[in-house]
Amino acid sequence: MVLVNDSYVNLKKIAKENNFMGADGVLFDFGMSSWHLEEAGRGFTFQHDEELDMRFYHEAWNTEHESRRDITAEIIINKWSYDELVKVLKEYGEERFAKNIAAAIVRSRKNEPIRTTFQLVEVIKRAVPFWYRFGRRLHFATKTFQALRIAVNNELENIKLGLTQALEILKPGGRMAAISFHGLEDRIVKN
Repeated sequence: MVLVNDSYVNLKKIAKENNFMGADGVLFDFGMSSWHLEEAGRGFTFQHDEELDMRFYHEAWNTEHESRRDITAEIIINKWSYDELVKVLKEYGEERFAKNIAAAIVRSRKNEPIRTTFQLVEVIKRAVPFWYRFGRRLHFATKTFQALRIAVNNELENIKLGLTQALEILKPGGRMAAISFHGLEDRIVKN
């Protein structure tokens, strides 16, 4: 057995280096680890007051594909335009109040930068209707946090890269399986 700690965007390189081209199978698990939510301290959850980082890896990534390693959620929140924020929230969070939240972020950051998860939750809370905050299965900030995490880590593009490389390393008749956790991932895997 060979253990490699790397990103699946480097799957083909890893397979070549470890001599397992022509693999019988590849299994992807696109979920986050509980460590990221409970201990990472990088702002993945709104349950703790943490810096808005959301990068899975702080150290330089070992990949020729990853060019966005310096992007953090704080940079997105405080530097990106209203239109860019709306696009991220709609496309990656499927957030129905994307325009309201983006407008509230832009207004709020004029007074002071939004640096922590609790600050962002308060901005979102003021931007969405009262009914959206209570009596729902999802917390009102969940979709925004998901959207930011996906944007920071270029997750959807990385899934496409990983899946493409898996097809290249599988032997004829090999199997690929993927565990996905939301519709955006599901659509990529199915297509």
